[in-house]
Amino acid sequence: MTGPLDGVKVVEFSEIIAGPVSGVMLSDLGADVIKVEPPWGDPWRDGGGPFAEHESRAFIAVNRGKRSIQLDLTRDDGRAAAHRLVENADIVVTNHRPDVPAKLGIDYETLSAINPRIIYAEASAYGLKGPYAGGPGYDVLAQAFSGIIQSEGVMWRGAPRMIRTTPFVDFATGYAIVQSVCAALYWREKSGRGQRIGTSLLANAMTFQSGQLARIPGNPTQSQRWHDEDLPMFQQSGLSYSDLNDLYNETRWFPSAMLIYYRPYQTADGLIAVACLSEPLRERMANCVGFEDRRFLPKYDLEAPEAVEFADDLLVKVEAMIAEKTSEEWLNVFHEAGVPAMPVQFVEGLLDNEQAQANDLVVEHDHHAAGKMQLVGPNANFSDTPLEAARPSPALGEHTAEILAEAGYTTEEVAALLESGGALG
Repeated sequence: MTGPLDGVKVVEFSEIIAGPVSGVMLSDLGADVIKVEPPWGDPWRDGGGPFAEHESRAFIAVNRGKRSIQLDLTRDDGRAAAHRLVENADIVVTNHRPDVPAKLGIDYETLSAINPRIIYAEASAYGLKGPYAGGPGYDVLAQAFSGIIQSEGVMWRGAPRMIRTTPFVDFATGYAIVQSVCAALYWREKSGRGQRIGTSLLANAMTFQSGQLARIPGNPTQSQRWHDEDLPMFQQSGLSYSDLNDLYNETRWFPSAMLIYYRPYQTADGLIAVACLSEPLRERMANCVGFEDRRFLPKYDLEAPEAVEFADDLLVKVEAMIAEKTSEEWLNVFHEAGVPAMPVQFVEGLLDNEQAQANDLVVEHDHHAAGKMQLVGPNANFSDTPLEAARPSPALGEHTAEILAEAGYTTEEVAALLESGGALG
């Protein structure tokens, strides 16, 4: 047994990021994941610029651990082959627009009639109800619609800049799929029944912002009041988005103690970050750096004008003090005192980082197109059922014949299906 989901079969009708991420994680957990690709392949194979035909780093990262079968689901024989796969499957994952699965014969009604125990997980953009239910969804659109882009408050060329380092809403949606299907597997063990699961980019973007979206009747935040009362007037007056952003950011001020104790700092030779969310930790940091903060006094009003002025002056002072020593010097001081602090690093060095390697977060695969390469491995450790990054991402249709044979197709039937175009590979 190589993982807690050993023996579980997953058929993945998904593309780009959200659905494929769930497939990687289910594979790491021990499931056999079959990726069903159209004749042209998952479009993400060319995402971000391919380094070989139908191969990109972006695709490899979210499709390791799977086998690939190419089926033309617009053909009757291609759909029939997909249905054969589902007969003995436990989980189906799809992240198409809501109207697409029925057109391809892979909707829940069709597949649950074939296999009543199937657990069918679908990720949509905005959910299956409401005015945007049928719309296409991408990470940047979810960031925009959910307010994440605006909340960040970073402007670029006259517009708010998306969080571009990683498509985190897509990844969160993939995680939600895994969480949900594992719970559904447990329920099936008790009830004997499969079920349909729905999640969306919108749902997960909102979950990430749960703190900001906690509304208390009669006690609105300053930014909520601004949104409800002032924003319509400013929009009518024709203010630029940049000006609106500045006004919005002013309403989202938070106690300035946080500006000193929870942030990155420039040192004499680099950057470090500190994270002191409790008063005892803040006092430790103040003692380490050597400054006094009167805001620790009981009943100190953090919002009083003199308090804000004091905070601004203290912030400049602390920045100058931390800039006098190297990152290593400060990290030694902070760590010895129990102050949470870490260096600010470039992501490109992380695969070589001793900490990442010590925790088995880096795996090596011999990829058919890339050769020997490094990737991020499973993100959890199990004591009795260890996880494994089972295999590199597949070539397009690499396992078509193998998977069809496992589904009961004879050699002659496989050949006929390949010749008709119902399957490729």
